[in-house]
Amino acid sequence: MNNVLIIGGGAAGAVVTKKCAMNRDVFDGTIHLASRTLSKCEAIQKQCASEIEISQIDADDTAAVVKLIERVKPRLVINMALPYQDLTIMEACLQTGVDYIDTANYEPKDEAKFTYKWQWPFDEKYKARGNLAVLGCGFDPGVTNVFCAYAQESLFDEIHEIDIIDCNDGSHGKSFATNFNPEINIREVTQRGKYWENGEWIEIDPLSISCMIDYPEVGPRKSYLIYHEEEESLVQNIRGLKRIRFWMTFSDNYIKHLDVLQSIGMTRIDPVKFKGIDIIPIEFLKALLPEPSSLAPDYTGKTSIGTVIKGVKDGKPLTKIVYNVCDHAESNREVGAQAVSYTTGVPAVTAAIMILKGIWSGKGVFNIEQMPPKPFLEELAKQGLPWHVKDAPEFPC
Repeated sequence: MNNVLIIGGGAAGAVVTKKCAMNRDVFDGTIHLASRTLSKCEAIQKQCASEIEISQIDADDTAAVVKLIERVKPRLVINMALPYQDLTIMEACLQTGVDYIDTANYEPKDEAKFTYKWQWPFDEKYKARGNLAVLGCGFDPGVTNVFCAYAQESLFDEIHEIDIIDCNDGSHGKSFATNFNPEINIREVTQRGKYWENGEWIEIDPLSISCMIDYPEVGPRKSYLIYHEEEESLVQNIRGLKRIRFWMTFSDNYIKHLDVLQSIGMTRIDPVKFKGIDIIPIEFLKALLPEPSSLAPDYTGKTSIGTVIKGVKDGKPLTKIVYNVCDHAESNREVGAQAVSYTTGVPAVTAAIMILKGIWSGKGVFNIEQMPPKPFLEELAKQGLPWHVKDAPEFPC
């Protein structure tokens, strides 16, 4: 029986749980959802198409996660908790000999830093234990990595440049809100940007480089160059790469609010004294902002995310875009989630299907682009995220 343990009851974790419950031909054993907040699990449980189990867990506590794994006996742990918990959950899976996937790399709470340097060292231990970890199984990182692997395998003889482009052209009607965990989102955007070119990382000030990019089914939108974690692994796994960059859209309204919040110190991640108590401003801000899962009912518009890839095929220059477009309202109708949560959760379910069916296997720690791309993309489309390939013009920036 394919028992699975899902850790994390946020917006994307809810999508994963509901989609697992809709695919009982694969997830034919126990589906167990655990979160720090039991009430979130209870709400998700009521919305699932088939029966699931739930429990409360402190994912910062490795021993508690080990006990939960021993009780549930899963074949696979799907980590949908915060990036802060990646190491404790990976360690619990290592101790119990259970396979592991996540959607975002580890990040220490006291430093806004995206890097796999803490997770990759688990490789030898996982090999010795005989189990598998696949990192970055969301959309970006995740599907965008697989697009690159597919392009390397099927579309190009050589890949020279990759531009990952991410547009949320949706509207949720709030004056300011984030589409996933506010704390993680704001830390991601406000850290220094960087990109890789000609064998070195080039750092830039936050949001200091912008470009008008024409997104499929959306049109031209102002996009900002930021750093994103999939760049780190793709540099290692895409042969012949000369440059990789990541672009994301932010509305003028979002930038305005972010500027003000930064200027008054509300995005700080270090503790400050308030009435004799240490508080972390960004955690307080998170408590004031809307829950990402609450945005779904009123969300309109689409996300458009893909990879623009430049290289050579049969001795001739070639530029292709591989992409997906997801509609917020359609995602809400299917699983009660907005498209940002949907595009994170569905790939994690798809990766889980690959592992449980034995299509993906191995011993050690892998990034998702190191796994066979074609069966994943075929299943991804069946699960609700169809993808497309077309010729693309020269990248505008």
